[in-house]
Amino acid sequence: MAARLTRPHRDDVLIAVGGLAGGPLLCAVGLYSRKADDPITVVDARWAVLVPLVVTAACELLRRTRPRTALLIGTVAITADLVTRGNLATIVMFTDLVYAAVLYGTLASARRITWITGLLTVVGTVAPYVAWRVPQALLIGAGVALVTLAPAATGWVVRDHRDTADAERLRAEQTALLAEMDRSQAVTAERARMARELHDVVANHLSAIAIHSTAALSIDDPGTSREALSVIRENSVEGLAEMRRLIGILRDGDGEPSAVPTLDGLTALVDGARANGLDITLDTDHGTVPAPVELAAYRIVQESLTNALKHACPGRTTVALVQRDSVLDVRVTSPYGHRDGPRAPGSGAGLVGMRERAALLGGTFEAGPDGGFWAVRATLPLTEGGSE
Repeated sequence: MAARLTRPHRDDVLIAVGGLAGGPLLCAVGLYSRKADDPITVVDARWAVLVPLVVTAACELLRRTRPRTALLIGTVAITADLVTRGNLATIVMFTDLVYAAVLYGTLASARRITWITGLLTVVGTVAPYVAWRVPQALLIGAGVALVTLAPAATGWVVRDHRDTADAERLRAEQTALLAEMDRSQAVTAERARMARELHDVVANHLSAIAIHSTAALSIDDPGTSREALSVIRENSVEGLAEMRRLIGILRDGDGEPSAVPTLDGLTALVDGARANGLDITLDTDHGTVPAPVELAAYRIVQESLTNALKHACPGRTTVALVQRDSVLDVRVTSPYGHRDGPRAPGSGAGLVGMRERAALLGGTFEAGPDGGFWAVRATLPLTEGGSE
């Protein structure tokens, strides 16, 4: 299959047309690069200068698509121009071919062309001076540098700036992509955190409501039903208050300020669980605890008591918080085994949430049967190990 020809760029066409128009105009007014009696002039015919001009102009059409080919053909054309009286338009277009070959060619070609033009400049300066031993001979090297090295060096500088701009643009795009990934991860982490918070806030109250409403429906006793309805109302009110607090956090401070649960609130939490029917004891032995650790420990105890309310057998539930060696040890145990009577459903999200809270602080979490009890244990470092 034949290779598809690439259409020349509009600017390249304008350069070629300008050269073809300017070259004959210079000939018409008798403006040539050399005199007719110049020793280097072999062909004195005026039409001879037009052949290199036309070839160089045609090479301008390839300066972007085939820069190396255009430069090779243009070199042959400028060499042919040297044996004629010469045309300034041909020389100018040749310098543009050198510039384009460095700018649009491959990196290896650009380096090679720059080195070759530098070497030609040195040879064009030294050789005539050694041969003629006159200062005017140095002007030949200046002319060679002006036609070859100067456009090559200019092309190299422009190419370097272009490559730097492309690299910076790519770096900016990568930075924007990384920022978007960080933003997405932050949004996902915040959603997971709020999901844990929502679960921990309402699960305890809803579990108590489910247990007591099931008991009220299953036991045909007005006194028992009245007591169950009282507990249901109390947990409903407390659950709504917790929901309002959480909504206040989501609204970023709109409305009344919301207090974050602390370990000082464990007593009220245990009293609430005891009112919901748990036989429970609380044992705490700790000093000042960082706020993230306080919140995590409170939520772990709250979720453990919720699970005990749902699944524990009759018996003593214990809550113990002990501080030792810069670690807060949280342990909750409840009777484990077959349970008669109403049971609230569970989704397993509570254990996942507790494990995540401990992991965020760099701590550990364990939950499972331990003899005749279900034991939940978390160790939370009191030093900087994570954040809520």
